[in-house]
Amino acid sequence: MQLEEPLRTLIDELVTGNHILYDQNVVDCYGHLSARHPTDPEKFLLSWAVAPGIVAAHDILTYDLAGNVIDGSGQELYSERFIHSEIYAARPDVMAVVHSHSSSIIPFTIVDEPLRPVWHVSSFLSAGVPTFDPQPVMGDTDLLVRTPALGRVLAQTLGDRTVVLMRGHGSATVGRNVREAVYRAVYTEVNARIQSEAARFGKPIRFLTAGEATLMDAWLNPNVRRPWELWRDEAAAKRRSAA
Repeated sequence: MQLEEPLRTLIDELVTGNHILYDQNVVDCYGHLSARHPTDPEKFLLSWAVAPGIVAAHDILTYDLAGNVIDGSGQELYSERFIHSEIYAARPDVMAVVHSHSSSIIPFTIVDEPLRPVWHVSSFLSAGVPTFDPQPVMGDTDLLVRTPALGRVLAQTLGDRTVVLMRGHGSATVGRNVREAVYRAVYTEVNARIQSEAARFGKPIRFLTAGEATLMDAWLNPNVRRPWELWRDEAAAKRRSAA
């Protein structure tokens, strides 16, 4: 069946975004990227449970905001699709969501040390980065967000921010489109690495001021053309050389 142009374009961006996140070491065999449906805000697009680095267009499925797959044919689904469904339900402004276990972020989920912007390209962190912890809500769990109830608490913890950490697990990052969500996920990981490195000096860190972050946020275009084009072409070149 021939897909309408907005849907086909969005699926192509989801595939590219998955490959970028893998190539930029934000995801490995785990993690996922979704997008709100371009013509029906009560639906979103997400692949079945396949590793992000090998996602293809035919892997992308459609879900409702309860996390139910609409057009699947028995494929295994991501158990944590409720991260996506509940964030979309709570945040009409969110058009894409990344969930990852990126290694540099994990330390900030398990110690009392806030993740804050240390360079201009991560200015989106300035609103604060809360940490979701299922322990007070559910007691001992496997830390996976496998129910709508846990997804709702995660979305509430995120609030109106761009990133939420998940204790001993990873993070979720949102954007106004796929490109912005991918950009933010990449630079959240790199910001965490730089902040950790700076802390090793044992000296006070000069984080971005609120004013600096506001000015940088105003300058950044949500289409983040330059990094997206570079990462897209790098990802494509690696796949060509591996073929």
